[in-house]
Amino acid sequence: MKNFQLIIFVLLALQIQAQQSLRRAYQPANVINKISYGNNVAVGDYVQTQDSKIYYEVYGQGQPIVLLHGGILGSTIEMAEFIDSLKKNFQVIAISTRGHGKSDIGSFPITYEKKANDIIAVINAVTKEKAIILGFSDGAYTAYKVASMYPERIKKMIAIGAGEQIPGLRTINFNHEQLLSDKAYWIQQKALMPQPERLTDFWSAMQTFYNGIVVSKELLGSIKCPVLLLSGELDRNAPLPTVINAYNMLPKAQLSIIPNTGHICFAENFPAVWASITPFLKN
Repeated sequence: MKNFQLIIFVLLALQIQAQQSLRRAYQPANVINKISYGNNVAVGDYVQTQDSKIYYEVYGQGQPIVLLHGGILGSTIEMAEFIDSLKKNFQVIAISTRGHGKSDIGSFPITYEKKANDIIAVINAVTKEKAIILGFSDGAYTAYKVASMYPERIKKMIAIGAGEQIPGLRTINFNHEQLLSDKAYWIQQKALMPQPERLTDFWSAMQTFYNGIVVSKELLGSIKCPVLLLSGELDRNAPLPTVINAYNMLPKAQLSIIPNTGHICFAENFPAVWASITPFLKN
């Protein structure tokens, strides 16, 4: 019996150690995430959508706020500072979007309608209240679609690094070797993925998807909830002119530009991003 208890203790210790080592892509060695957001077995759950099993975690209590990470190199753990800060006063619903972390890739082709339906399925599983939604990059574009398709479920939105998008405005060509350059990150992510063997096929489908998406007046003009549009001044993925165009197309928008930061502005200057978000959340 004692030997059995010892084995259980060792396994739990190894599990905790593995969870503490979870990291975002290209995370500096001196940054340590104390909670393994995206692989926290104590609070994780799944919801089944039409073609995918979507993983999510819930932290805290209060007004529900949904967090959507970026695409391809994105993961729930990249939202760690947001979760740490928000869970003190909100019910945080952190979702691993399809093809990322522990969520299934689902069937191709990929569309923002599918992704929006994933998100609303999670929201409906967790709460009956209207939710705030905070998305970064691909997560922000997904948030636009959720707010457009399900206005009765979304109270307000924070969109980071997501401007106007029309085919030809910029071309996406994924360099697989470059994407895989952070080897430790991908060892971690593939261990989480239900179907890691489909990763490169998923990237190819996402490349086709990104090169064909339209995020313009028709979509943005249909969003009725208040939107805080946030961008890094030097963002090359969503250049400032496209963000300003999106701001002008949104009926109820506020704009915040974080000086001297790029696409992942919250990783470069979280205090400035938090200072912009806090008044919007309170009002």
